[in-house]
Amino acid sequence: QVQLVESGGGLVQAGGSLRLSCAVAGSIESINAMGWYRQAPGKQREWVATITSGRTTYYTDSVQGRFTISRDYAKNTVSLQMNSLKPEDTAVYYCHVRGQYDYWGQGTQVTVSS
Repeated sequence: QVQLVESGGGLVQAGGSLRLSCAVAGSIESINAMGWYRQAPGKQREWVATITSGRTTYYTDSVQGRFTISRDYAKNTVSLQMNSLKPEDTAVYYCHVRGQYDYWGQGTQVTVSS
């Protein structure tokens, strides 16, 4: 059984930094991409960043230049370094893996105070 285990969320002041990590527990064949989504209170879940199997990275416009996604292929983890955080980045962040199926983490809360 596959599980995505997230860590690194928390409370930070605006302008601060956090690093989220997601470890894949179990085996996923043919991972095409790994990434992060977020869901703010009262809003729909939105895509944040993706890293493909070919190491190409993509970001939603609102985090471009502030967030960096990376993947450790040996440890099968994906991380999201978040700098210059803003109150509007407050959300539950979800790890996502796209293989033969879609896999989701349980979510980790990120709160940015003004």
